[in-house]
Amino acid sequence: MKTLTVVSVHSSKVMKDFIAFPKKLYANCQQFVPDLDADVRNMFNPKRNSGLSFSEVEGFVAYRNDEPVGRVVAIINRHANEKWNTKAVRFSYLDFIDDDEVSTILLHTVEQWGKSRGMNKVEGPLGITDYDKEGMLISDFDMMGSMVTYYNYPYYPVHMERLGYQKAVDWLSIRIKVPKETPAKYARVAKLAPEMFDVHTRILTKKEIRNGYIYKVFDLLNASFAPLFGFSAFTNDQAKEFMNIYLPLLKTEMIPVVENSKGELISIAVTIGSLSHALRKTKGKLFPFGWYHLLKALKWKNEDTVELLLIAVRPDMQGLGITAMLFDRLVEAYNKEGFEWAETGPQLEDNFKELSLWNALKPRYVKRRRCFQKDI
Repeated sequence: MKTLTVVSVHSSKVMKDFIAFPKKLYANCQQFVPDLDADVRNMFNPKRNSGLSFSEVEGFVAYRNDEPVGRVVAIINRHANEKWNTKAVRFSYLDFIDDDEVSTILLHTVEQWGKSRGMNKVEGPLGITDYDKEGMLISDFDMMGSMVTYYNYPYYPVHMERLGYQKAVDWLSIRIKVPKETPAKYARVAKLAPEMFDVHTRILTKKEIRNGYIYKVFDLLNASFAPLFGFSAFTNDQAKEFMNIYLPLLKTEMIPVVENSKGELISIAVTIGSLSHALRKTKGKLFPFGWYHLLKALKWKNEDTVELLLIAVRPDMQGLGITAMLFDRLVEAYNKEGFEWAETGPQLEDNFKELSLWNALKPRYVKRRRCFQKDI
């Protein structure tokens, strides 16, 4: 008889299995984009993940006769629970073979772990922060994944429903063909807005971002995204960590900002050329040759898609056409870089303000992702 067990990630061997399992599970899947091994390890490291100062995290690996068959992470974000007045345990990094026993034992482990700590609800996939990967893919399984989203097989949501999990929220990604010039609607507003609202666009330098502007950015994000599902404010330590991870990858002309005459930050767009194919070639490892594939994609040969990681507008300036100024800058930058397609990260399906921004660009709404929930 084959024995099924679950082991906590408290040893180097189990950590190695936790990292390696999805690579084996998706070895023949052309849409899967792996995480870098170092990023996964850093999630459990308080020196590299300041979110652990207010969150409890534990990883688990399911084994059948010593063979890894699934993994999951359980998370309690105390800041989010306090903000939303809930007692929720989140799950993340959920992967499993198509086997009812395996999915059952993994989710049951998260449920019991949460209950033992006073939680009464499970929700996920969600990370510690709103910029960790979130949502389980429930459509468009034939489309390429990305560095900032989960990819999963179609059987995953089937298992979730069988286990009694229900929809909490859905996210959609927006995919557009990059226009050769700024659409007239945006161009007109981009021309009028500076005079009407005393604002202007500009491109930051990496030096000024490192010298403190990053905290302006995250203050804006905290204000702009505060009402969104599951969001909890970023700390300055988290802002610095995100800067250290992403700033080396970004081209400053693809992160325009809008400021007013006082130098106050009004809006920002953070975008990056897709690294999906490059990350697939790394197989999760920077050395000995993984760094070359990333550097090639970043510096020498772009992929055909640019990823719009986020657009934020100060709450009192939302709905005034400020984003048209960003689009005007970005269309020019994307054409210069040779990008053919642009795709957003997950957008809440009921965030109508955000979704409506793209109407003039004839968007496709793709890659629906779901956060599931269950009372325990």
